[in-house]
This record gives sequence, structure tokens and C-alpha cells, in this order.
Amino acid sequence: MEEKEELKLKLFKHIIYNIFVFISIFIVFGLFVFFMVKNNIYSNVNKELYESKERILELEELEEFPFDFITDRTILRKNITDILSTNNANVYSITSKIVNPSITVIVRDEEGNIINTDFGKLSEYSNQIEFNLNNLDKIYELTINNKYSYRGLNFLIDSDKENEDRYVQLLINTTSEKYLVSQYFGIIATAVVVGCILSIFASYILSKKTLKPLSDNLIRQMEFVQNVSHELRTPLTIIQAKQELLLQEPNKKIIDKTEEIALTLNETKRLSKLVQDLLLLSRADSSKINLQKENINIDEYIKEIINPYKEIAEMQNKEINLELNYKMDINVDASKIYQLMIILLDNAIKYTEENDIIEIKTYNKDNKCVIEIRDTGIGVSEDGLKRIFERFYREDTARSRETGGTGLGLSIANVIVSAHGGTIKASHNQPKGTIFTIKLPKN
Repeated sequence: MEEKEELKLKLFKHIIYNIFVFISIFIVFGLFVFFMVKNNIYSNVNKELYESKERILELEELEEFPFDFITDRTILRKNITDILSTNNANVYSITSKIVNPSITVIVRDEEGNIINTDFGKLSEYSNQIEFNLNNLDKIYELTINNKYSYRGLNFLIDSDKENEDRYVQLLINTTSEKYLVSQYFGIIATAVVVGCILSIFASYILSKKTLKPLSDNLIRQMEFVQNVSHELRTPLTIIQAKQELLLQEPNKKIIDKTEEIALTLNETKRLSKLVQDLLLLSRADSSKINLQKENINIDEYIKEIINPYKEIAEMQNKEINLELNYKMDINVDASKIYQLMIILLDNAIKYTEENDIIEIKTYNKDNKCVIEIRDTGIGVSEDGLKRIFERFYREDTARSRETGGTGLGLSIANVIVSAHGGTIKASHNQPKGTIFTIKLPKN
């Protein structure tokens, strides 16, 4: 229970962490896109203001050019003939592109009072147009009539004939730009909110998927500990009980206690084998299995391994048939292949009845050595085929314990085959029984 609660806590923390990461990404990305678009929208407006400022300052530097030209919209609207009457070519080249028509030009004195009272449609709102000397030479925003948005730029013109400083205030309407920015902000905000909501579901799904291997490993670990504990407890209990019985009758002769001693030795051997199997699996987990490979004739080698088992099978009224057609050498660890075949043969004999048949085949396929062990025994369920190579898994627990199985044999077989770079697969044999198919690379 504590492990499950700990797993739930890890899942919750992982979900919160993922949500925080996702939401942060959405917010940062949304703000980045918004400000990029906003700057892009206003960049042209700012550019027009600065360019108009430069044109006006160029005109102001021409001594022959009347200052009123830039302060009186009536003069600004005169035709080219009137402009040329100044007899100044430089004036013409500048005034032909003096100020963007969308920009309002306001000239102010040292006190900030408006000099050119007629500057277009905004003239009627002159008292609402803010002017601040702190805003000189930089872009600022203002609202007129609580409705229209403008961007402005204030700058100083050195002097006029009376040596009085004058200021020019340039205004450009940005109501449409502001509306566009607000609309875009709404879109970005909606997208961010939707993204945050989706991130919650995504975080939950990803966290569960990420922690599933951990959960599965925890479950397998718990099962492993329980199974190992049980497998160790059984022989240890028997050994302890028999030894206590021997101690209760110290004067008895060994011949009188042969059965107890034999049982103790059998359980000791079983315990030793279990420890060896667990050690092999532990090495497999840490990728420390060392193979001593050599070239062997796999057909001849399998014949040698099978011979003792053929006699055992005949005693149980079972039949072992060989069909060995690989007929080539293969580079493997002979001792590990021996262990592999013993595991599979032992398994086949245990789970077959009288008159059942065990077939062992070898052949070449896709430049690999294929070994098949077929039997007509009790077979394996569909779920069993999926889990048959799991540690301590038993299709029939009671039967396995009767036959002395620990549920580690096929796990070790899988480890041996994998260490050789091969594959092992279990499937149904028709009409009954099981097929184990092993594919080993030639080298």
C-alpha cells in the first residue's frame, strides 16, 4: 500500500511539474508573438513620425525658406507653382515630399502654446492635446476625445527670427492599429487559455505514460520480492524442520535418518540452484553476461544433449523426434546453449502426458540458425504466451510447484538467447501443445 501511495504522489508531482512547464511555454510564446506583432504594426507608424521630423528639420535649416511654410496648412496645400516662386530648388525637392498627409503638424512656443491654430480636423480638440517637454525626441501615446488613439513625437526647432525656441508636435492617428492590436491580443489570450487547458490533459496523459514503466517495474519488483521470499522460505523451512528433528534424537544413526538427510540435501540443492538462477538474471540486468563463444556443429551438439532425455521420455511413454537440418557450424557459448536446451527440454517433458510427442528441429532461415522445440502437451493460454518469459511466472502454479519449478527457467532461456543477439518466441502448436522458436545469428 505504501508503494502505491508513493507512486500516486509521484504521479501527482509529475503532472504538476508538466502543467507548470507547458503553461510557462504557452505564456512566454504567446507574449513573444504578441509583442512581435505589436512592434511590427507600430514600426511603420514610428518610422513615418521620425522621417517627417527629419524632413521638417531639413526645411528649417534653409534660411531662405519661410518658417510659416511648415506651420500653416494653407501654405502646405499650395500648388507647385507657388512653391517654386521661392526660387529655391532645394526647397522644392524637400517640400515635394514634406509631411505624410496622415500626420498632423502642431507648432508650439516656449510656453507650449499652439502657434498654428489651423492644423486640420484636430484643431477643435486643441485643448485636449497634451504636450510635455519630457517627451522630447521620443515616441509617446495619447488619447483625444476619449475615443481616438494617437502616437506623437515632439522635437525642438532651434529658433525663428526673434530667437525664440519653438517646438513641433507630430501626431498620427493609430486608432485602427490599436484596435487591431487589441483584437490580436484577444486571439493570443484565447489561444494561451486553450493551450493551458489542453496542457492539463496532456500533462496527465504524458505523466501516466511516463510513469507507467515505473509502475510496472514497481509491481514486478513487489511480485519478485514476494516470489523470491516464498521460494527461499520453503526450502529453508524444510531444512530447519529436519535439522531440528535430527537434534531431538542425537543418538540415532545416520542410516536411521537417511530420508530426512536426503530431503535436506535436495532442498539445499534447490536453494543453491535458485540462487544461481537469480545471480544469472541479475547479471543479465546489468549486462554483465560474458559469453565464451566457439564454433560448434549445432546439430551434433543437440544430439548429445538430447540422448539422456530420450531415455527419460521413453520411461514416461513419451516420444522425442529429431529433425536436424542446419548442418553448419555456429559461433555460440556452448555451455549457455546447453543450459538453454536443458531448460526447454525439461519444460517440455514436465508439461506433456503419456503418448505425447516432443519434436526438435533445426534449419537455416534468413541466414540464421532456427531451433524449434514442439510438444503436444497441455499448452499455454493466450495470456500465458504474453507473460511466459516473465520471472516467476507460472501458467499453473500448483502443478509447477509439484514439479519443482521456480518460474525462472524460461526467463533464463530468454536471457541466454538475447545475450547471443537472437530471439525466442512461444506460440500454440496445433491441435495442442506449445512451440518454442529460437533464432540465433550464425556469428
